[in-house]
Amino acid sequence: MKRLLWMDCIAGALAGVAMLLLVDWLAALYGMPKDLLVFIGMANVLYATYSFSLAIRRSRTLLLLNALIVANSLWALVCVGLAVRWAGTASLFGMAHLIAEALFVGALARLEWKWRQILLAPSR
Repeated sequence: MKRLLWMDCIAGALAGVAMLLLVDWLAALYGMPKDLLVFIGMANVLYATYSFSLAIRRSRTLLLLNALIVANSLWALVCVGLAVRWAGTASLFGMAHLIAEALFVGALARLEWKWRQILLAPSR
């Protein structure tokens, strides 16, 4: 579980960069506006930057870790909201992406909360 923050930042960075690099193709595949996908990609990259800043720290404060957990939880809700908003318009691929991202990020929030004491322990 000590590597959970690394998994968090790598996943966010890969998802965000991939979305930004493939935005035109994904917009057509997902049946969603390009601007929305750029927003999602940028949010993932910015979020990955924050989780990376926590992953490289020798010690973390509860406040900083809780901010990450809250951000994960809120982003999961945003993804669900986007899925509801774009239901009937987005393709099956677009809906699957939004729901999968909500589940993944929500699971990260849950694991980070569950293992917060381990994540707060100073690394060697």
